[in-house]
Amino acid sequence: MSEEQEGGLSGLKKTIIGVATTAVTAAGVYLTTNINQFFGVEEEAEVKTEQVTEAPSQGTTSPAPIVVNIENTNQQKQSGGETKVIERVVEKPAPAKKEETSEEDPW
Repeated sequence: MSEEQEGGLSGLKKTIIGVATTAVTAAGVYLTTNINQFFGVEEEAEVKTEQVTEAPSQGTTSPAPIVVNIENTNQQKQSGGETKVIERVVEKPAPAKKEETSEEDPW
């Protein structure tokens, strides 16, 4: 009967350890996510970048059109009865037999 109680307490002990481990992990994730707030570090302002605008063109020229010619040369064929089976037979020599030694002492 004492063995059954030890098993139950062992399970309870493992459950408590599991819950404690999960709580410590969650606290660690929360701290690492919000570490800047804890130490009073403010986020740096975003650096402004210059926007480049195109210079006005003197004439009204439009860019040349892009022409893409694609030919589909991949044609799928249905193979009705043209299935080929290729068999390859490789013969390997049998391993050499070892001489049987008796387990008795040779003397």
